Amino acid sequence: MSTQPITASGSAERWGPLWGARPDDWALSEDQHVAGYEEALRHVALRIGDHVLDIGCGAGTFLKLVAARGAVPHGIDAAEALIALARQRLPGADLRVGDMEALPYEDSTFELVTGFTSFFFASDMVAALREARRVAKPGAPVVIQVWGAHERCDLEAMKEIARPFFPPRPPEAPPDPDLSVPGALEAIAVDAGLTPTKSFDASWAYEYPDSDTLARALVAPAGLAVLVGVDREDEVRAAIVEGLAPNRLADGSYRLENEYHYLIAHA
Repeated sequence: MSTQPITASGSAERWGPLWGARPDDWALSEDQHVAGYEEALRHVALRIGDHVLDIGCGAGTFLKLVAARGAVPHGIDAAEALIALARQRLPGADLRVGDMEALPYEDSTFELVTGFTSFFFASDMVAALREARRVAKPGAPVVIQVWGAHERCDLEAMKEIARPFFPPRPPEAPPDPDLSVPGALEAIAVDAGLTPTKSFDASWAYEYPDSDTLARALVAPAGLAVLVGVDREDEVRAAIVEGLAPNRLADGSYRLENEYHYLIAHA
């Protein structure tokens, strides 16, 4: 008998419509995350036939890698439009719209559970990781990826531009932790009942051919274009181009190097 929750905390309702506002534009960045996905897969033993759940699966880029390795892809995301795009890329895969704090799966279902820059969008990250532990098979790895050190992320300038527009955390939610602090992610994982076993950092770059593509791609995450509104979108796009001017190359393209922190914990 499953012990899955019957109510959700509401973080999916809060973020789903925003992340789903411009799915194709978000995919411009997600599809460049392959180096990070490959890095995670190097640290886990993925076998043919393993069932893999990606929490916050977006457009399904990671799950395409999983399927290519002969594993069985499952994904959940708050955004209906992103799931629709993922279904185009992965016909027949088990892809669902839902809340990471109330996963619609039975206990002990998956040989691998992942969350790439997703768990910190939960209103309660401990609750989300507790759910990841619940649906993982005993001893199965849970891969948690978050941003690395602020000073080693070129997108930090972008975050400063976007942050004032994001909706506030629910008043009952725990404080938003600084996950770049050493040991912070491990402590949250332990609170969720997971056993941390390995952590590492990895860096790679997003690349955009010109300022128009840069702005188009970077107003898509978390529904920034929706949050700023039609009247201010051009203003915010201009701020993004100005803020990331140090990352402009001689040919007019942009290269944004970012560090990410990974924790592999076991259920």
